[in-house]
Amino acid sequence: MSVTQAWLKSGNAEFNAQWEHGSGMVSAHGELDAANADQLAEYVGRCIQHCRWLTLDLTGLKFIGTAGFSALHRINVACSAADVRWALVPSVAVSRLLRVCDPDGVLPTAEPKRRTQAGLLQLIPESS
Repeated sequence: MSVTQAWLKSGNAEFNAQWEHGSGMVSAHGELDAANADQLAEYVGRCIQHCRWLTLDLTGLKFIGTAGFSALHRINVACSAADVRWALVPSVAVSRLLRVCDPDGVLPTAEPKRRTQAGLLQLIPESS
């Protein structure tokens, strides 16, 4: 099975997705704010239909507002409802927002370990 890819530009952000064999990765680049946070949540919602495991790579985000945190919460709910395991890989800006909005660490985060041949990230869970 080949890697399937999709791309979307929304405001000051670009979203890319790729998946194969039940694993997928969605990456976001640019700025995530009230103008495009809903589009990210909807984009991920469409992508999880093809996945059992999803990595949300946010290392390309230079800015994320509180609307972005709301989108991350909706993604968490959608993944749970679809029985999709997922983790987000935060940028510095995302980590800062999570310290304020998710101090208990409810949202699953991970650090990249290495890229596979297909370009998908393998993850190592952060220690608490």
